[in-house]
Amino acid sequence: MRSKAADTNKVSCPVETTLKVIGGRWKVLILRELFQGVRRFGQLHRALHGITQKMLTQQLREMEADGIVHREVYLQVPPKVEYSLTPLGKSLKPIIDSMHEWGLRHSDRQQQRQEKRSSMFLEESPEFSK
Repeated sequence: MRSKAADTNKVSCPVETTLKVIGGRWKVLILRELFQGVRRFGQLHRALHGITQKMLTQQLREMEADGIVHREVYLQVPPKVEYSLTPLGKSLKPIIDSMHEWGLRHSDRQQQRQEKRSSMFLEESPEFSK
């Protein structure tokens, strides 16, 4: 008989697998930075406004464990650590690009709806029609 813990860790579909790897507030933004090339921790931290050092460290460790980020440590003083995408991480680019395009289209639609609602409000409100 299987334990409940094993059942809760089971992934039910490929989309869920993808979301487990890139889901959350910060991972897609980290990927965006790393698609541009190798980055040091400080560069990532400065580029991601609002992320704490602890959260960035945690997210990078998870991404490394998932095989999408490579961490290169240089034995020098002061210590130098660089992050880059693995081939598996680079394979996420078309997915992120598609999400970007969808977001642009959705944002445009939302703005059009808002403008339409605003114009309807102005037409229906007698105090604004004068």
